[in-house]
Amino acid sequence: MKIMGTTSVGRQGFAGPAIRAAAILACALAVSACNTDQQLVTGVPDVPTDYRLRHPITIKEAARTLQLFVGSNRGELNPTQRAKVLAFAESWRNEATGGVIVDLPVGSSNERAAAQAMPEIRSILAASGVPLQSILVRGYRADPHRFATVRITYPKMAAQAGPCGAWPEDIGPSYNRDYFENQPYWNFGCASQRNLAAMVANPSDLVEPRGETPVYAMRRTMVLEKYRAGQTTDTQYSNPNAGKIATVGQ
Repeated sequence: MKIMGTTSVGRQGFAGPAIRAAAILACALAVSACNTDQQLVTGVPDVPTDYRLRHPITIKEAARTLQLFVGSNRGELNPTQRAKVLAFAESWRNEATGGVIVDLPVGSSNERAAAQAMPEIRSILAASGVPLQSILVRGYRADPHRFATVRITYPKMAAQAGPCGAWPEDIGPSYNRDYFENQPYWNFGCASQRNLAAMVANPSDLVEPRGETPVYAMRRTMVLEKYRAGQTTDTQYSNPNAGKIATVGQ
């Protein structure tokens, strides 16, 4: 009887810590499982869901270049090239952020002719409002076997977005979290942002609006006087059909 009592007590003393360890392990697994579920539910996506944040339109400084082909036996600009230089100078006045750089070819067959056309280019730029001190002339090494061009360049602001076409993940059915949460794929909206950046006339409009232009005071005064007199403020035409663009329904 004494031996049996000792064995029973020994088994109970060994089973107690094992039960407690199993209970602690079960609680730890339950806590870790709850923590994992919470991360899956409240976790933020790897990339922004807004396409404007994934593919932002940035304002950078880019170069606008005009290339002129001056023949080796000409030495001057033709009428079409003069018109191009004039239009280039007008664009400089509206959008340039710096001076004008003229690159003349060196080592080509038309090197001398390009140098002879430079005074005419300078005079057109100066007559259009480009200061002479803002015109920099420099040479560049050209391929003697190719028809080198005279390059006229100025810096300007440009809107850019992209590049597009990046597919880091498969957009088909998968076990990724983005697929189950119906998150937009990476390339979504990139083409729209890139097209908008290419079409905008003034990149600064993407940052801040333009100032308001003065109102047409004469027309506004006329409308207010008609309103005070109780008259109609509609535009009156001598011919009732003058303001119509279609005759549908007549």
